[in-house]
Amino acid sequence: MTFRPAEIWVERGVEESRVARETRSRCSGAPVRSFADGELPPPASFAEAKTALVLRRHRGGFLQHCPAGTAGMVCCNYLVVNFASNCPYDCSYCFLQDYLADNPRLTAFTNVEDGLDEIAGVLDMHPHKQFRIGTGELADSLALDPVTGLSRLLVPFFAARDNAVLELKTKSACVADLLDLEPRGRVVVSWSLNPDSVAAEEYGTASIAERLSAASRVLAAGYKVAFHLDPIVEHEGWQEAYDRLLDDVFEAVDVAAIAWFSLGALRMTPGLQRAVRARALPARHALGAELVPGADGKMRVWRGLRVRMYRHLVERIRAAAPRAPLYLCMETPGVWQKAMREVPTDRELGIRIAAGARW
Repeated sequence: MTFRPAEIWVERGVEESRVARETRSRCSGAPVRSFADGELPPPASFAEAKTALVLRRHRGGFLQHCPAGTAGMVCCNYLVVNFASNCPYDCSYCFLQDYLADNPRLTAFTNVEDGLDEIAGVLDMHPHKQFRIGTGELADSLALDPVTGLSRLLVPFFAARDNAVLELKTKSACVADLLDLEPRGRVVVSWSLNPDSVAAEEYGTASIAERLSAASRVLAAGYKVAFHLDPIVEHEGWQEAYDRLLDDVFEAVDVAAIAWFSLGALRMTPGLQRAVRARALPARHALGAELVPGADGKMRVWRGLRVRMYRHLVERIRAAAPRAPLYLCMETPGVWQKAMREVPTDRELGIRIAAGARW
């Protein structure tokens, strides 16, 4: 579904920024309101925070290491850059319900050029190092693209760089602005996927069929694609459901154009569980699994079951796409060894995944 804001709040002083002008042009029917820093009224609820769009400057640095790189977990050396905060979609298990509880306004940052300058400085400082940078940590990478047109800035920037790969991670089908751009092998569009039974709790997102259709379109336009089976949710019939999902993936796209796969089990904190329950959002899968706490403070299904699920999916993926890099997100070396038969170093894993975009 294409998001359209009920109203637009624009911080004073950024009215003529490229993002603000583009958003006003693309959302000509939405009322536009002005505010000064510190004056923005709080939303009545987390759900209401997703209906309006705030345009404001980002204070502080843009580029940071992925917070999934927790001590004791195998890390893929992923970097994230946040050009937006929160998401118009409403997945039952989304960590933003807790993480952004105190600042939930759906926000697009207007000083994108400052972020690109920051990235350019890092890339220029390390010309012989390969970086993988994503925009999908605190927001869906493409859900706001029909409103802001951000990809029309990002794709040419990364296409001109030889030592970085941009990942645009999404649950949308909002790829129209990508199709006439030239990625030059430096941009990967990725989709988070779950069987239809679980995706039914990813409220407002594109259907799995629509996501795979969008993947086919960006492939035809010269992009690589990637897929994240994350969170993997244990439920009755999970094995057959994920088998059907992978069958659909391999039918929809050329496996030679898949840059990487990632697998990650459902993980929740006690705070996230409380947030989901407090919102009374239909969340049978998010709250129905039996989870146990881990050393990192997150709860997952017990280790033996995770290993079993990972092994099954790893075998299916490697049989169909043997050259595509495959990694586990936020898992311990012990789980890696049992599920993947290896424990790569963080540096080795980062290089391997970044290389997948260039095949």
